[in-house]
Amino acid sequence: MHEILTNAVLHRDYSVAADVQVRIFDNRVEIESPGKLPGHVTIGNIAKTQFARNPRIVRIINKFKNPPNKDVGEGINTAFEAMEKLRLKRPEFQETESSVLVILRHESLASPEQIVLEYLKENNEITNQIARDLTGIKSENTMKNVFYRLRDGGQLEQVPKVKGKKHSWRKPTT
Repeated sequence: MHEILTNAVLHRDYSVAADVQVRIFDNRVEIESPGKLPGHVTIGNIAKTQFARNPRIVRIINKFKNPPNKDVGEGINTAFEAMEKLRLKRPEFQETESSVLVILRHESLASPEQIVLEYLKENNEITNQIARDLTGIKSENTMKNVFYRLRDGGQLEQVPKVKGKKHSWRKPTT
C-alpha cells in the first residue's frame, strides 16, 4: 500500500484540481490518483515500463535520507511482490476518464489444494513440477505435503509409478 500511495502522490497529474483519494472498505483499499497514466504507460505495461510525469519531484524526494519511493521503476513491482508474499491477489489498475484507480483487494489467492484440484478438472494427472509452477511454491517437499493432504482427504491418489516417468497424482479412480 505504501508503494501505491507514494506513486499516486508523486506521479499524479498536478494540473487536475483534485486530491488523491484513499478509500478503505472491508475487503479492499482503493487509491485514486488524479490524471490519466503518463506518457506511454498503459494498464497492460505498467509493471514493465516507467515514466515520471513529475521528474523534478521524484529527483528531490530521492535525495531524502530515507526516501518514500523505491528506485525508478521498482515501486509497482514491489507492490506486486508484497501482495504475492501475503498470498493476496495482485493490485488491480483501472484508468478512468480523469484518474488512475488502484484496487488492493484483501482476497486470498486460491489455496494450493484448490489450484491442484482445478488443474485436474481439465487434465488427467499433475506432477510436482507442474503444481509448483501453478502455485508458486518453490519447495518440492512443501508441494508433496499438499499432495499428501489431498490424498489423506480422499481427493487424490498417486498414479502407479511407470519406469522412466515422473511420479504424478490424479483424482481417485474409484
